[in-house]
Amino acid sequence: MVAAVSALPVLRAMTSDDLEAVMAIELAAYAFPWTAGIFADCLRAGYRAWVVDRDGMVCGYGLLSAAAGEAHVLNVCVDPGQRRAGLARALMARLLDDARGLGAQRVFLEVRPSNTGAVALYEALGFHLVSRRPNYYPAAHGREDALVMAMELLPPA
Repeated sequence: MVAAVSALPVLRAMTSDDLEAVMAIELAAYAFPWTAGIFADCLRAGYRAWVVDRDGMVCGYGLLSAAAGEAHVLNVCVDPGQRRAGLARALMARLLDDARGLGAQRVFLEVRPSNTGAVALYEALGFHLVSRRPNYYPAAHGREDALVMAMELLPPA
């Protein structure tokens, strides 16, 4: 008997048809999730929005806005059951390519200090800490700071 082999993940543009799957991941991943309306607004605004599709199932997503030579990673998330497989790294690579293509010279993002996996990924990609926003995120017992990280974009090698 031959075991079924899962198809390689594919990055594709997010559409409104993906919002139900995106929201399922958002709700599974975050205690204080975005709303479906926020995602829909991002799509309407024309932000770069990608999903990771594996075997016809959305298992991650990422969104980026860009203007005036700067870009902002708005949200990157992978289904908790699909983590540690390089999907967030692939999403970030796509978003950074988009930022370059849109003429951004610098990319910013915010991340919870408690999200050590994400902080380590961003540092490995070349982001560095530029500031801290006190009490930025809601938390179970009050508020949590945000680490503001940035990366200078260089032309592709």
